[in-house]
Amino acid sequence: MRILLAHTFYKQPGGEDRVFEAESALLRRYGHEVIEYREHNCQLDGLSPAAAAAKTIWNRGVHSRLAGLLDRERPDVCHFHNTFPLMSPSAFYAARAKGIPVVATLHNYRLLCPAATFLRDGRVCEACTSSLFPWPALVHACYRSSRRASGVAALMVGTHRLLRTWTRMVDVYIALTRFARDKFVRGGLPAHKVVVKPNFVAADAGPSCEREDYALFVGRLSPEKGIATLLAAWRELAIPMTLKIAGDGPLADMVAAAAANDPRMEWLGALAPERIAAYMKRAYVLVFPSIWYEGLPLTILEAQASGLPVVASDIGSLVELVDHQVNGLRFRPGDAPDLARWLTWTWYNRESVGAMGLQARRQYQESFTPESNYQLLMDIYRRASQDAAVVMALTGSGQPARSCTSGFRL
Repeated sequence: MRILLAHTFYKQPGGEDRVFEAESALLRRYGHEVIEYREHNCQLDGLSPAAAAAKTIWNRGVHSRLAGLLDRERPDVCHFHNTFPLMSPSAFYAARAKGIPVVATLHNYRLLCPAATFLRDGRVCEACTSSLFPWPALVHACYRSSRRASGVAALMVGTHRLLRTWTRMVDVYIALTRFARDKFVRGGLPAHKVVVKPNFVAADAGPSCEREDYALFVGRLSPEKGIATLLAAWRELAIPMTLKIAGDGPLADMVAAAAANDPRMEWLGALAPERIAAYMKRAYVLVFPSIWYEGLPLTILEAQASGLPVVASDIGSLVELVDHQVNGLRFRPGDAPDLARWLTWTWYNRESVGAMGLQARRQYQESFTPESNYQLLMDIYRRASQDAAVVMALTGSGQPARSCTSGFRL
């Protein structure tokens, strides 16, 4: 197949960027021709607020460049990852106008929540899914704690809800978990268009039997990742378990101060993937205390690949990944004493922790390998091609048939 993969890279690299790179490499490994279309949000630097807002809602330059690329390359399918903010939904229209099947991966909840996190003031919030225009995000300055930025994100989401972009311009959406699929369908996406395909671990370093007495946290040091809960839990612990924190972010000063005052904590800073893998191979457990609806964290999948049990918040998609006392443990989100209680349990139940590590590795082998992911991806591309052919037959042109389903909020 000739496959166009499109992605807008973030200023601060993250999991979505890694998934894009991994899927591109995977498709090439299986002999497909991959055409990459890339934008980068650093291009927004220096633009006026008005110009940046206009590009977020409809980027004419992207629409034109992508249309030209599609004319030259004529891919069999277009697969979009992140389009926010620079690429904009205009990219979907460019592909649809050429009659090319469109697939989009839903890495986050942007279509339902302008902040993409379903989180406000440290608590889950789904207020923006219930109206055509997501005005609560503007009122509460949910995106980047800025009413201006929130207004732009809300206007993009609301405009394309009104235009029915989300329901008409994409043939198949990829949700990363069953939890996410349910949220998007309840929010208005047609159920027949949303399928589940998880992320995968591109390089399997294999399991390890050499474990040391430390817990590991890997991730962005930001409020939604549960950093406050993590640090508070260590203040509650009466056992000598150490904590190694790998990552950087806005709460770095808080982490540095905590590590300076507690010899059981060590802040490692941001690490290269190979160093993180080395720490995972020696860690006792991975702690994942997020307080928001995560997508499908690669950190957890990589931990499971290395046979490392995960102690995770009992929230959102994490419930699907961590089966309590089977391949890991779950605790009440935001509840530091409960996290401390289960960490203490691991200290005195080492045989059970070892068994959970074996189950974690088994889950990786069953669900998150490149081979199984490739088969799912091919099924999705075939399905998108079939659905797009039906649309073209019904309309007799490159324009999609209007949805006959009423009442969608998206």
